[in-house]
Amino acid sequence: MTRYIIRRILLVIPVLFGASVLVFIALRLAPGDPAVAIAGELATPELKAQVRKEMGLNEPLPVQYGIYLSKLLRGDFGKSIKTGSPVIEEIIDKVPNTILLATTSLTLAAIIGILLGILASIRPYSWVDGGSMTMALLGVSMPVFWLGLMLMAFFAVLLPRWMGLKEPIFPPTGIGTWQHLIMPTITLAATSMAILARMTRATMLEVLRQDYVRTSRAKGLRERAVIFRHALRNALIPVVTIMGLQFGILLSGAVLTETVFAWPGIGRLLVDSISFRDYPMVQGVILFIAVGFTFVNLAVDILYAFLDPRIRYS
Repeated sequence: MTRYIIRRILLVIPVLFGASVLVFIALRLAPGDPAVAIAGELATPELKAQVRKEMGLNEPLPVQYGIYLSKLLRGDFGKSIKTGSPVIEEIIDKVPNTILLATTSLTLAAIIGILLGILASIRPYSWVDGGSMTMALLGVSMPVFWLGLMLMAFFAVLLPRWMGLKEPIFPPTGIGTWQHLIMPTITLAATSMAILARMTRATMLEVLRQDYVRTSRAKGLRERAVIFRHALRNALIPVVTIMGLQFGILLSGAVLTETVFAWPGIGRLLVDSISFRDYPMVQGVILFIAVGFTFVNLAVDILYAFLDPRIRYS
């Protein structure tokens, strides 16, 4: 088991190196000039050239990347072009908000998704199964930004108007109270809920056909005990893996949700930085997301190896 863990940890290094290279090159190839964003559209060519020199943009790309990588290995993500503050400080300031949103979304998705999957597997091809999978299909199909806007329109405009209220049911933007968390959580959880529901249904149907489940029923155990004590425990092994991967996806996929609801997380920070051509901030945020997703994936792989010993020897 130790050898398997060490091997998985070592594989993280080339992944992170590749992510840093791709992010660096993609930003340099993107249209626009950060020197113009700093100096202004009306700045003289001399001033723009001076800004490029101070930022090191006149150097060849390999030299620029070498400087960037050497600073990165020392824990220096650079300073924001927009604010002048260290990139790492701004990321650390925004990360708790994104983790809060991702955690509540995954919790909601797991509760509803696993419950729908269980109900669908107990009564396959019935109206319960059809209704559950229809909800899952809707969750997968609805774009995040569209769902967010629809929730804002309903809870902040239409429903208060119908009820004669002057204030929205849930605040449409910002952060500060648990009410601010409701609509972003539902929006971000929809896709994960659908994936977990379909995965739970598939694994439960497979487990319910196993011989030990038939034996448990033949012994006279109650159906509830057969479902939750025997079948669900084994069916949840791949579902737990999907949950871990979904958490990584939620961390990186909160960009649209945070933008729609003006949620001050790293997703919104990334969008604002891209608009301003803030190279150091964009590089820092994307690399931080890549690191988070990679280590979540690593933790899931190790957990799965513990749950299923066949993995560690493959």
